[in-house]
Amino acid sequence: LVPKTLNFFEKDRRVNICETMLSEYQNVMKRIITGDETWIYAYDPETADQLSENRAEDEPESKKPRQSRSKIKVMLTVYFDYHGVVHYEFLSPGQTVNKEYYLSVMRRLREAIFLKRPELWTENSWFLHHDNATYHTALVIRDHFVKNSTNIVPQPPYSPDLAPCDFWLFNKLQRKLRRHRFESIENIKAETAKALMAIRTEAFACCYDEWKIRWQKCIAAGGDYFEEDEMNLQE
Repeated sequence: LVPKTLNFFEKDRRVNICETMLSEYQNVMKRIITGDETWIYAYDPETADQLSENRAEDEPESKKPRQSRSKIKVMLTVYFDYHGVVHYEFLSPGQTVNKEYYLSVMRRLREAIFLKRPELWTENSWFLHHDNATYHTALVIRDHFVKNSTNIVPQPPYSPDLAPCDFWLFNKLQRKLRRHRFESIENIKAETAKALMAIRTEAFACCYDEWKIRWQKCIAAGGDYFEEDEMNLQE
């Protein structure tokens, strides 16, 4: 989850946004819908950590060369909230991920909120959280948000450790799907959807609780990355 060495201004930005999240957003957590995109592979080998976890204590380490990811893959886009998945979809063959595509995703997300979260839709009381990818912040996307009075939750750049999809959901999905060899794109989609739907509601709630703790950790670390750090946090 550590993409780069942060400079002073990037650390300061992370602290400022985390302080804003704690002061302005922690009381509306159940109304925040967060999402992102990730690739799901027909075959994705286990990581070194997973291999170590799955090996018996007295079993010698394998000397076989590590296999590589399959070239067959499909992009998953998913949005969820405190209670569970709100919307997910897969990139169609030949489709390019750009601002036009993302605009269509945002329209389908709104339809999903209308159907699955009517209490949020009625009063337009939901908040959207996503990262700073260029197609997420293009002018046509920002115009769409203004037109529909969409409330946007801030996300600091270079901060996957503060994005629920990155620090929780995608890792959870990949651990479930790794080692399996899927025979087709349709098989990848079906098994990914099954894995998504199998996640318990309580797990989503725990993710959001962890999100708040990560804001505190980021502030305590002075904006630096804090993965694996041991810090005393005030509740």
